[in-house]
Amino acid sequence: MAVKFLSDEWLGEVESRLNSNEAFQNAAKGQSAKLQQVITGAPDGESKYGFIIDGGKVSMPKGDIEGAEATVTQDYDTAVKLSKGELQGQAAFMQGKLKISGNLMKMMQLQGVFTAMPGAMGDLEVEY
Repeated sequence: MAVKFLSDEWLGEVESRLNSNEAFQNAAKGQSAKLQQVITGAPDGESKYGFIIDGGKVSMPKGDIEGAEATVTQDYDTAVKLSKGELQGQAAFMQGKLKISGNLMKMMQLQGVFTAMPGAMGDLEVEY
C-alpha cells in the first residue's frame, strides 16, 4: 500500500525502515544530529519535519523542532526527485535547489548516513 509523500504515515514508515536497516544503523552509529527539513510549495502547503539522529536511531517528528543544528530547505519538486533517487543531495545543493542554513560541517559529517538512506527505503511505495 502506498503512503502519501510527507504525510504522517510516510514519516512513520521512513523512520521505521531506517531504524530497522543494518547498513543505515552502521552509518548512524556514533552520530548525533538535529536537522530541520522544510519543503516549500507542497500540494498541502509548506511541510516541516525533523530528522533527529541519537544513539544510532532516527526520529522524524512533524513540524518545527527545537535546537536544530541545521535547516535544509527545498521546493517540493526537488524533494520528490531526491525521494525517488532521481537527484542526489550533493548535486541538488551544488545546483542551488537545496539550501542549508546553520552548521554545514554537521551536514558533511552525515554524508555516510545520507548515502545509506536509499538502500533502507527499498520498495516503499510512495504516492506523490
